[in-house]
Amino acid sequence: MTGPLAGFTILDLTRVLSGPYCTMVLADLGARVIKVEHPGKGDDTRHWGPPFVGVESAYFLSINRNKESVTLDFKPPAGRDVLERLASRADVLVENFRPGTLDRAGLGWEAMHRRYPRLIYASISGYGQTGPRRDEAGYDAVMQAEGGLMSVTGDADRPGYRLGVAITDMVAGLYCAQGITAALLARERSGAGQRVDIGMLDTTAALLTYQAANFFTTGQTPLRQGNRHATIAPYEPFTTADGEIVVAVGNDQIWTRFCHAIGLPEMAGDARFTTNKDRMANYEVMRPPIDRAFRTATNTQWVTRLNAAGVANGEVRDIGQMLDDPQLAARDMIATLMHPTAGATRVIGAPIKLSATPASVRTAPPILGQHTDAVLAEFGYDPDEIAALKTSRIV
Repeated sequence: MTGPLAGFTILDLTRVLSGPYCTMVLADLGARVIKVEHPGKGDDTRHWGPPFVGVESAYFLSINRNKESVTLDFKPPAGRDVLERLASRADVLVENFRPGTLDRAGLGWEAMHRRYPRLIYASISGYGQTGPRRDEAGYDAVMQAEGGLMSVTGDADRPGYRLGVAITDMVAGLYCAQGITAALLARERSGAGQRVDIGMLDTTAALLTYQAANFFTTGQTPLRQGNRHATIAPYEPFTTADGEIVVAVGNDQIWTRFCHAIGLPEMAGDARFTTNKDRMANYEVMRPPIDRAFRTATNTQWVTRLNAAGVANGEVRDIGQMLDDPQLAARDMIATLMHPTAGATRVIGAPIKLSATPASVRTAPPILGQHTDAVLAEFGYDPDEIAALKTSRIV
């Protein structure tokens, strides 16, 4: 492995999405990830579907590449001993249980830090490890609601919508991966591990950026605007002769080019639309002629014209159309891996592009317990000990 995290070992106690997404990012960057799963059941997402590829769920396959699977019930003392041995040689432990769960098992941050002071201990939870709501569960749909995202997503006269991907889970995973890499860098200087505490409500709040700034500035709660932008116009989709296209007129110079490209040069000189502030104030007057203009040509024709004018635009595409984009292929963003039971499996590639130590997509998501024997042997267990652990259903 040549990624920037090659040589680091991650002990992954996470399941579902936020934690596995975090550890997949670390694995893509070269870290060794040992995924600990409960014997016989494994990660919840192994059972989420349809669709399934044989017995493997597409959901699980999407976020668990480049990992080794070890089955282990670490609640009994014998299982805890196994986990302790794995932790003793790991650089990072990642977990996303409810706060306090691992503390009660003697595997919480304070206890583990005393025993393994170099270990970085990363936790993802709904509301973080502190505060009055720390004990509440956190799922993506709940966080999109509690975090304000649904209040600004959808049409103004209809209930809020949840985004079509689990954005709060994934952003928590991304922030956790960033926190872990920062903690590894800090350990290179100090020699000491530390806790990475990620709360999904915190990371969702961090997404609000200008929406929160608008509230801080005006005291007014931002409202749903459909596909409009809260502060830029026009910045939205328009219906064409055969589909939809999104345009992003990000400044006043682009506005002038945009007007000429869509055949409405007179709007460029109209004082009601000269600046973005003017266009926002006169939006209801501005939009209808633009809407009529877009209906006169096809998506392909508009893309050609707008690109020639230097106006950012894009067709509204479905997932299949997006995945078929040659740009993704050119950027190695679609990879095929050979899975032990599912066969050739396509996955999304690694989006972090590093020139000297590139991320990589190397191995297929593991079947449950695929690496248990090999990992235990590497960590000092002989065949008889492994057999005994299997007999007692510890692994």
